[in-house]
Amino acid sequence: MDRKAYPSDLSASEWELMAPYIPDAEPGGRRRAADMREVLNAIFYVLKSGIQWDMLPHDFPPKGTVYHYYNTWRKDGTGQGLNAALRGELRQEMGRNAMPSAGIADSQSVKTSVKGGDADTMQASP
Repeated sequence: MDRKAYPSDLSASEWELMAPYIPDAEPGGRRRAADMREVLNAIFYVLKSGIQWDMLPHDFPPKGTVYHYYNTWRKDGTGQGLNAALRGELRQEMGRNAMPSAGIADSQSVKTSVKGGDADTMQASP
């Protein structure tokens, strides 16, 4: 990496954890020209900052390349698989089972109106 680091960049240890989960290049295709760590750094930059793909800084790989990998990994489940694997590793480091055995869901109801139905609506004036 020949550039100043952004806050969203992967550290060396984070990259070491993630690298094994990045899919290999398609067999029979061209060799990858893009550095996968930099592609991930660019994806994290966009997601963290909320910018448009067209506003990706020039020191990252080309926006088309970055978006291609983001979109491919989103569609094929690579992102979800990566998240699940890393979550499982973290849980094991914390002395827990890799897969949670229970979940908690919380919901809240908020009344939006005291009136209800057509009977309580105002009629249009002639």
